[in-house]
Amino acid sequence: MEVTGTFVALLSEFQCVFTAPSFATFLRLMTGWVLTHRRRFVTDLIWSSGSTREGHHSRYHRFFSQAAWSLDTLSWVLAKLLISIFAPTGLIELAGDDTLCRKRGLTVYGTGMHHDPLISSRAKPLVSWGHDWVVLTMLVRCPWAPTKVWALPIGFRLYRNRQGVTKGKKPGKQTKTKPRRDPNHRTRPELFVELLVLVAGWFPERKFVISGDSAYGGKSVLLKLPANVDLISHVHPKGALYEPAPPLTPGQKGRRRKKGKRLPGMAAWANDAKLPWKKLKFAQFGLHTTLLVKTREALYYTAGKDRLLTIVLTRDAKGKRPDQMFYCTNLDWNARTILSHYASRWAIEVTFENSKQLLGLEDPANRTELAVRRTAPMALVSSGRPPVRQVSRPALVSAEARAVAGRHAHDTATTELGGTFLRTASQNQGRENVACPDHRISRAGWVTTPPPSENRDERRTHAYRGVITDLPARSKTDLKTCET
Repeated sequence: MEVTGTFVALLSEFQCVFTAPSFATFLRLMTGWVLTHRRRFVTDLIWSSGSTREGHHSRYHRFFSQAAWSLDTLSWVLAKLLISIFAPTGLIELAGDDTLCRKRGLTVYGTGMHHDPLISSRAKPLVSWGHDWVVLTMLVRCPWAPTKVWALPIGFRLYRNRQGVTKGKKPGKQTKTKPRRDPNHRTRPELFVELLVLVAGWFPERKFVISGDSAYGGKSVLLKLPANVDLISHVHPKGALYEPAPPLTPGQKGRRRKKGKRLPGMAAWANDAKLPWKKLKFAQFGLHTTLLVKTREALYYTAGKDRLLTIVLTRDAKGKRPDQMFYCTNLDWNARTILSHYASRWAIEVTFENSKQLLGLEDPANRTELAVRRTAPMALVSSGRPPVRQVSRPALVSAEARAVAGRHAHDTATTELGGTFLRTASQNQGRENVACPDHRISRAGWVTTPPPSENRDERRTHAYRGVITDLPARSKTDLKTCET
């Protein structure tokens, strides 16, 4: 199968993550992942990418279970690529959440019983067996689609509940004392903070703002925020708010107070006629309504201790939504800015839906630890490709790109990926690799490979070091084409 040079050039940004043989396998697997219309099993990816005669099938399985590459390094390259394209300067918007991927089988690594929001109701919460992924995404807005927000995944962690950590272990002697905390177990907020610290450390000179729901707004997150990250999240409806601690008066003995006078609760604050409502109209992605808002600065002591926060109380003007409170660590932002940022996090729910229904996030059938941790995020990586605008001049678009996009026009995943396929060769000629500066793309847009040799075995070796592996003897023209 022939792949357009622009698609290969995009994947070439990740060449520094892999060895040469692993990168060749990565090209084939990602090609099959994008083009297949069936479930994303490894064997199906081999067939969909036209690689059934390109080496033994165990090579592709070992890519996930044994190959020497790091998912965090792949995330770093992806984050650097996306930020260089969509946010070279200014504030970087992030959103985080977790999602359940349903699985079957007791021998699958990392599975457990997790809350399933799709089959649950407020009256009866239900659980399902599967993997729970904590995902960090970058929110992207494009000028050619001002009403649309994309959530492009850049960080992944597999959450294992206590049931999953202790699965298969014999129970110890039961005692009346409280069991000690398992050092191998980490909660979702702890994994969320781990991803946040990782990404903030990659770009220490940049400022971030991240939106998270109430599960990621407690003290386990708020007290451990990196210095260059602001957080927007929920305040519990019964949460206690306090005034800042008063300063020490001359001659006062004892330590300084940690918090001031307690403020009225949400209901009392909403019904206080002395503090009027302010009407704000929203017509944006994730929020189309009119809200009545009140703002104040206060301490949410349960979650943030003595850190001063901007608190926003909202009420739906039509009465369709319950009253809610939000907080933001940035004291300079007003209510409209805070609510607009938080509403944009709905894009991460859209990303989860598309990744499951169109890109096979729940499909991989791996069982070992390393394979499980690596395979499913590939669906999120493939959804994290830059949504590049289709070029208005068709003459610049390669015939291969138009053919691929046309054959799969009925498939939403491939249609959205058309932005990747329709990157013109002229845009990539001589372009330096953004994420890996030491690697450059050839002028033709393909990954550079050594010149072919007259010796068939030597020719195979050169191809293996480049992009093509286990090829039969071919002409020089054929060897210029990257087959995956």
